Amino acid sequence: MHKANVSTNRFHKNRVRQQLARKTALSLAIVGVASLATSSSVFANDDLSNVCPNPIRMADTGIEGMGPLEEAFGPFAEAFETTTGLELEMFSLSNRTAAGTALQYDDVDLVFAGPSEFVLFDRESDIDILFAIERPHYGSSFFVPADSDIDTLADLEGHRVALKDVGSTSGHIFPSQMLVDAGLDIDRDLEIIMAGDARIAALVNGDVDAMGGGNRDIEEIQAMDPDGEYRVIAKSDVLPGDPVVMRGSLDDACKTALRESLRANADTLWNALVATDRNEDKFLNRDSSLGFDRTNADYDVVRRAYEAAGIDL
Repeated sequence: MHKANVSTNRFHKNRVRQQLARKTALSLAIVGVASLATSSSVFANDDLSNVCPNPIRMADTGIEGMGPLEEAFGPFAEAFETTTGLELEMFSLSNRTAAGTALQYDDVDLVFAGPSEFVLFDRESDIDILFAIERPHYGSSFFVPADSDIDTLADLEGHRVALKDVGSTSGHIFPSQMLVDAGLDIDRDLEIIMAGDARIAALVNGDVDAMGGGNRDIEEIQAMDPDGEYRVIAKSDVLPGDPVVMRGSLDDACKTALRESLRANADTLWNALVATDRNEDKFLNRDSSLGFDRTNADYDVVRRAYEAAGIDL
């Protein structure tokens, strides 16, 4: 089989070891015994190299290029190594398809993904969730100018509507489902423009009659048109968080050790993650947090959205 074509570069730095508190070490050992009832091997300190690959390889579906990756995740990689004893080796992947292939063929161990990527990956390979970045404001909304005669999604029939990028969870998949749930045929009843980053300008300039996107897009609308007034005509429920995916072929002992070690040091890791401009803007300014209790079933709402919107996974 052909391996995914990925470019690699390793963070070069001196290893730093920080001994976990005795209570954390004991809890890790207990969890290890419980998860490995048939094995005498347990993990009892912050060096997880006895149960996990070292270095451990990570990619992000939203960032292309080694420079941007290192810039976005440098502090997190250092905190990760201090916490787990594992060097984090970054992989640059060109798109979500490459990330899915890399997971399928064990070229990467961890992937920062979105909800849509998660359900796509889950169809192709065995994966698990390490943790998720929970965003309480993460959802989809439809915006119109305040003086518009459009009051409901059903009123969008015959109008032009801007959405974000194809496959975007909050900017495409869920807005499409919301339109379908409102009784509209998204192929015949309205004209959908996949406008990407230009969606805000399309609404402000009057090129479209409405825009569907993330709940917080109102901030960008107001920044571009500070004197304008806009209304929300529909809003989704809060969506499941962005998961960090583990390849399923990782040893169960490694998966458990990673979850427990990162959970015990969640504050340290979170502060490191949002220490960069890119992640501070994306997560910290949106009241986000790390969540360790997400399961595969939590993303069924995304699968239903694909189905309702008639979008092929």
